[in-house]
Amino acid sequence: MPDTDLIPLVQVASGEKFVNDRGIVAIKDGIKAGRGDKLRLAKPDWLRVRVRGGATYEKVQGIVHEHRLATVCEEAKCPNMSECWSSGTATIMLMGDVCTRACRFCAVNTGNPRGWLDAEEPDNTARSVQLMQLRYVVLTSVNRDDLPDGGAGHYAACVRRVKQVNPDTAVEALTPDFLGVLPDVETVVDSGIEVFAQNVETVRRLTHPVRDPRASYDQTLAVLAHAKRHRPDVLTKTSLMLGLGETDAEILATMDDLRAADVDILTLGQYLQPTAHHYPIDRWVSPDEFEQYRQWGLEKGFMEVVSGVFVRSSYRAEQVLQKNNVGLS
Repeated sequence: MPDTDLIPLVQVASGEKFVNDRGIVAIKDGIKAGRGDKLRLAKPDWLRVRVRGGATYEKVQGIVHEHRLATVCEEAKCPNMSECWSSGTATIMLMGDVCTRACRFCAVNTGNPRGWLDAEEPDNTARSVQLMQLRYVVLTSVNRDDLPDGGAGHYAACVRRVKQVNPDTAVEALTPDFLGVLPDVETVVDSGIEVFAQNVETVRRLTHPVRDPRASYDQTLAVLAHAKRHRPDVLTKTSLMLGLGETDAEILATMDDLRAADVDILTLGQYLQPTAHHYPIDRWVSPDEFEQYRQWGLEKGFMEVVSGVFVRSSYRAEQVLQKNNVGLS
């Protein structure tokens, strides 16, 4: 079956291409699907992932699996996994692959890890970064609301160990919101990172139902603003998914809110619905629109805006700092 995303169908325009179990069909004006019916909206031509492989990809894959590391590349079904791994980079997901939250956009498993942590993870992570010879690594994690500090102490221990073993490697921490507990945020910000990231994910109006009820738009803004006030030398970063139903006016308002929180770097990418049970996609955002959003963000004062169909929060993150001559020589 062609590469597709599921959407509920109520009424569609003439000639739009949808896919059912028998293949592509053309829908005429005014025809409505029966209650509960779903068809798949065919992706436009620009939504085609170039698959890469080779020795470097296989090397990274082997290291990740040998050292029992969970990567957001695999767990979140990232469309850039092949490209990034072929380039010798990966985003490592700490504290397991079971998240205590159930955001409707996310493909990561949800459940209750009941306080479990891998005591060997700091050493395994540091050694893996060394073997992959990374100059820049993104460390992210699931939400761990089952832990008293949300896992901040373990997160910081992993960062410190990575830095001890790899002193020339720049580290970005793409973290949970730690339920807005600011001392826990400080624990990670003080661990030796170059970049602190926490994703706002979508515009204010769509935060619920897109995100778990324990997350909030204002809570993320507060976390980002506090991180910057606490350590002005650490860059702050966030990401927006587009295609969830947001308007241009809401995108601009979100940019304003993020700049008011002194966020340095913004990434914008197309939302891709993982399964039929996840939040439905509203529209495909064209490459020209992504370029327009990038220009708007730069005009508002972001240090950098990375905007494109397949852009994710950690996509080729090292290139952002290289382009802006920050953190890397």
